[in-house]
Amino acid sequence: MDSVVIVGYARSPFHLANKGALARVRPDDLAAQVVRGLIARTGVEAADIEDLIVGCAFPEGEQGLNVARLIGLLSDLPLSVGGMTVNRFCGSSMSAIHIAMGQIAVGAGEAFICAGIESMSRVPMMGFNPMPNRALAETSAAYMAMGETAENVATKYQISRSDQEALAVESQKRASAARDAGKFVDEIVPIETKAGLVEQDGTIRGGTTAEDLAGLKPAFDAKGSVTAGTSSPLTDGASAVLVTTESYAKAHGLPILARIKSVAISGCAPETMGLGPILSSQKAMERAGISAADLDVVELNEAFASQAIACIKDLGLDTAKTNIDGGAIAIGHPLGATGARIVGKAASLLKREGGKYALASQCIGGGQGIATVLEAVE
Repeated sequence: MDSVVIVGYARSPFHLANKGALARVRPDDLAAQVVRGLIARTGVEAADIEDLIVGCAFPEGEQGLNVARLIGLLSDLPLSVGGMTVNRFCGSSMSAIHIAMGQIAVGAGEAFICAGIESMSRVPMMGFNPMPNRALAETSAAYMAMGETAENVATKYQISRSDQEALAVESQKRASAARDAGKFVDEIVPIETKAGLVEQDGTIRGGTTAEDLAGLKPAFDAKGSVTAGTSSPLTDGASAVLVTTESYAKAHGLPILARIKSVAISGCAPETMGLGPILSSQKAMERAGISAADLDVVELNEAFASQAIACIKDLGLDTAKTNIDGGAIAIGHPLGATGARIVGKAASLLKREGGKYALASQCIGGGQGIATVLEAVE
């Protein structure tokens, strides 16, 4: 089978929901600008795109209906390009990449755009009209608030507040340094808004100290250890990657970032959903024939510091190679957009750092994990 490769990655700046620079931007317009930017930067022939697969955690309101098709129309993609919306909560746009890989495997196309969108300003958590199943709610933690699951992980692994704050400070430090060094310029598509052009992330809090975080009150449990400072912020943003066969990329002179080596999905207890990356990453690495010691780059979504620490510990990850340019606590976590961001980022870092293998993984609300292993193409 022809190898599947990542040949392009782009994202919008990420901004705080409700009060950030993207709060007044429609999510479909936001994603369309990123898709147009990705096509322009890669030079791919748009007519060759088989499908635009878009992940969205809460596909309602302005990011509702089949928002992928609408984004395709707004992006001025040829009418021949299809559109499909995928929902696996936080793992939605990584699942979009996995679906594209499967389509390529069965000969149903050579080039796909896999994108993600979430406006947490314009569509609230749980959507506009949540209707939990009463029987399930009474017997399961399926609807448990994400912050509560982070507290459960902290308790289970005996992760101290100070350790969580240390990870958060490091995330902010790395993201701030990467931004200041211009390391996000190549991945960010400036977004046109009525208030002007938005070119940089608005979520990064450079200069954050352990003392700053120690002064915050617990956010989810008055007696707990998880605070707003050790949690990923509510965020608006979009991301996209271009996925093709290796032969197509080479024939059309597209810049290959990495080859997709293996993928995996897994389930876990909803009340400790943050542990989802453990099994999914183990499965993906086993399928790739590698171990954690072989990884040169890791993009582990920091939904919360507690769950990131637990996953790093159980997977035996090297913290120096994990979230090299900062993680979601600093950069932000627009739910549906995160999967494509961390896969695209991992591929870009693999190229930049000259490594061999990369892992991108994230936890998913309701108790799941998803992972992708990438390999450098020589």
